[in-house]
Amino acid sequence: MSVHVSPVPVTALPIPLSERAMGWVAAEWARWPLWLPVALGVGVLAYFGLRAEPALGWLALPWPLLAFAMLLRSRWLLTSAVLALLGAGALGFAAALFHAWIAAPLPELPRTASIVSGKVASVDLLPEGRRVVLDTPRLGDGPPLERQIRIRLRADDPARPAPGDVVAVRALVRPPMPPAYPGGFDFQRSAYFGGLAGSGFALNPAQILVQGDAPLFAGLRAAIEARITAALPGATGTVATALLTGSQSGIPAAALTDLRDAGLAHLLSVSGLHVAVVIGIGFVLLRAAIAAIPWLALRIDSKGGAALAGLVLGGAYTLLTGAGVPMVRSFVMAALVTLAVLTGRRALSPRALALAAGLVLLANPAALTGPSFQMSFAAVLALIAAAEALRGPSRTLRARGWHGRAALVVLGLVTTSLVAGAATTPFGLHHFGRLQLYGVVANGIAVPLTTFVVMPAGMLALFLMPLGLEGPALSVMGWGVDATLLTGRVVASWPGAALAAPPIPGWGLGVFALGLCWLCLWRLPWRWAGVPVMALGLLSGLLVVPPDILVAADGRMLALATPSGVLSERSSGANRLIRESWLRSWGEEGGLPLPRDGEAAHGAATCTMLACLLRPRPEAQAAILLRQPPREAPRPRRGPAPPPPPVLVETGCGQAAIMISLEPIRGRCRQTPHVDRISVWRDGAHAIWLTPAGVTILSDRAARGRRPWVPPEPVPRTQPQAEPPAETE
Repeated sequence: MSVHVSPVPVTALPIPLSERAMGWVAAEWARWPLWLPVALGVGVLAYFGLRAEPALGWLALPWPLLAFAMLLRSRWLLTSAVLALLGAGALGFAAALFHAWIAAPLPELPRTASIVSGKVASVDLLPEGRRVVLDTPRLGDGPPLERQIRIRLRADDPARPAPGDVVAVRALVRPPMPPAYPGGFDFQRSAYFGGLAGSGFALNPAQILVQGDAPLFAGLRAAIEARITAALPGATGTVATALLTGSQSGIPAAALTDLRDAGLAHLLSVSGLHVAVVIGIGFVLLRAAIAAIPWLALRIDSKGGAALAGLVLGGAYTLLTGAGVPMVRSFVMAALVTLAVLTGRRALSPRALALAAGLVLLANPAALTGPSFQMSFAAVLALIAAAEALRGPSRTLRARGWHGRAALVVLGLVTTSLVAGAATTPFGLHHFGRLQLYGVVANGIAVPLTTFVVMPAGMLALFLMPLGLEGPALSVMGWGVDATLLTGRVVASWPGAALAAPPIPGWGLGVFALGLCWLCLWRLPWRWAGVPVMALGLLSGLLVVPPDILVAADGRMLALATPSGVLSERSSGANRLIRESWLRSWGEEGGLPLPRDGEAAHGAATCTMLACLLRPRPEAQAAILLRQPPREAPRPRRGPAPPPPPVLVETGCGQAAIMISLEPIRGRCRQTPHVDRISVWRDGAHAIWLTPAGVTILSDRAARGRRPWVPPEPVPRTQPQAEPPAETE
């Protein structure tokens, strides 16, 4: 059997293989480097999956592996490839460890309001008011912090701070919120790698102490947002701003919900479409200008010069929008295509995507755990694989004239929506717990509208802003945005447009991603082995038993999941975001409060004024929720309120598998474990499983372990005081 091998001869492979397998390996040999960023990502995940911080000596592990891979590549090709993959995995592990090592530690923030001052790094427009991000902030008279602080200004604040100004404001600042439940999204880890110390809200109007010079791109971004919102008021302007600058903070909640439920939220994230339009406009304009001057056109390469100019514009636009993960990926791929144009070579899209993924992971390993990285690279990977598979039919349609090309455009739009939607839906389900059933229909209308009307008009408006002539272009963009919002509103109103569903667990998402890579990175029939792997990842939720009871880290809320729905007990100041996270984790739309007296959920909860017996399933063990006894005397009009009556342990001792209370439990009961306000104050949110065999308790501290972004265990004190959350209901 004769097999043509481009990179290496089959006889160079050091291990015996069957003739068919040998041919497949030889034919696929040029594709194995595409797995290097996959190995890099596995190493990053291995670091984040640890429960204790590894020693810095692990930083030296990748280099001998990569060195041996280079030395052996001339003779032992498979051995060299295996060492290279191991070295890439070790490099991802070391990159994450290095970024965690150089990051500034999270400071301890004051528990009371303080004067926060600092230089404005950026300003976000909100539906009500503004939000500023301060560089090197000071809290009172303390030293400047090495991290940023984000402050939401009052809605009636007359101050209009701009990037570069020095402001001072009295605010209540809180550290990043811990996970809503053990195993949930880690906001503290995201803030740790993002350089954020905390966030809060202003109690008084802000004062502009010094009007400074704005950083180039931050000031330009603020000026563009002001021009857009002045020309396009309301939701139209805020959505147009998001499309051009990436700032989504000002979009009204109703419009954002409609776009998400219709499956159009991805249009709001600046991504490859934006870079392509910017580079395309720059390329066309400069090449047309060169062609208009015959003397210049005969002496320079207009194609290469125009490509380079377009790349410069794309890089500037990437910096303008904040260099998000999709933008960096798109810009790196565009740079490789431009390099291929300048050198007269053909760019290989899968390798460009692999290089972009590797660079992003090395520069920001924590991005791998976020939905932006996962959904962006999954969509592009699937689209590249689909384009390779449909290359033959595309050529056939293109050869049939204008009607074939028209059919190719329609086929491309439908295929793009189907392929990108299928590749990103599991990631969206993992992070957001929602399924958009009519996303293909909505995207079939909104994507062409955005591609051919909204974005070209918006980019033209950006080019015309220095001349003050952006008005007509923004009007056209506004019409397109209004049509997109109408599409989202109509599709979101259809029955069952967005369904809540239990999210895919993290390990199941990893299995799906591995199967997706196997399907898309190879070209021969063995690629289809990735399909059952993807199916296993999609069905992984069936293998996970969700907790029966969740207790919030601030001790203000408890929820019980039953076959009839979710029941909750909330005290004053319960965090709305935590409640929504819990509902998403169970795949529920809403819940009901536990009754003050009586039964609920077909007997899953039986309550009195002093306690509730909680049994989510008839065969499961029961839990007792101890309630705060009512006050015997009314609260006085003046003076401090009397302390609340204690929750006595004798009320539930020995009567159930576990005792739970949203207040500290007074007394001792050795025969029954308990979770109370002291427990969550010390160890964070708790998850509880009730089974016929007994009870299982998992705290957030036990789930995350000792990591740099996890606050140390607090020092015990007589009466812990839970801090009010930033957003309450």
